[in-house]
Amino acid sequence: MDTASEPRSALQAAAAVPVLAWLSGRARPYTRPGSLSAIDKRAVAGRVRIGEHGLDGDEQGDRRVHGGPDKAVHHYPFDHYPAWREELGAHALLAAPGAFGENLSSIGLDEASVCLGDRYRCGDAVLEVSQGRQPCWKLNDRFGVADMARRVQASGRTGWYYRVIQGEAEAGDALSLIERPWPQWSLQRLATLLYTRTLDRDELRAASALPLVPSWRKLVENRLARDAVEDWGSRIEGPAAG
Repeated sequence: MDTASEPRSALQAAAAVPVLAWLSGRARPYTRPGSLSAIDKRAVAGRVRIGEHGLDGDEQGDRRVHGGPDKAVHHYPFDHYPAWREELGAHALLAAPGAFGENLSSIGLDEASVCLGDRYRCGDAVLEVSQGRQPCWKLNDRFGVADMARRVQASGRTGWYYRVIQGEAEAGDALSLIERPWPQWSLQRLATLLYTRTLDRDELRAASALPLVPSWRKLVENRLARDAVEDWGSRIEGPAAG
């Protein structure tokens, strides 16, 4: 395995990381005919109740592909915003957390330092890393950049999801690593397998031993069985604009 795909030291990853913001949004008509989205998240003040399906009051526009217990909370590092400002310029969305539809914003964690299955305590909440984000076409329309979803995917700056074990939290609470069952499987390593070394059979077999969410398990099994990569077009390009 490439050293670049290994997580940074457990000591560094375990350092307490303050939450900059918790964010929530309501599903509203979106840019393309018949579409809904709650990607426009706004910071929530005070204590936040977090249940199996995420933050109280938070919604998803398309529950077929968003939300649910394995995508209850979306974490996007504010650490990535300077790189996006450098790439896109002074985009208005990048002035504050929420540009990527995230529920949780922080500085100090990223895909290289977070591993699948990590458990973090935050306030009274316990969150477990369930999967990385697979960016979709709604980012293209949100940013007004036709290939934004592809850029996010190619950059590795995708963010990730948690399932919720318990709790309440608020901005300023610290995220503290309390359990790391899969220290060799950073989200960066998984993203490399998904998007770059897509048919690396040794890596696919190794990944098949992980506690993958059903959609990712199906993806790995299909690649091994067919020796082919699934079509990303509908996810990244989306339906016709009209």
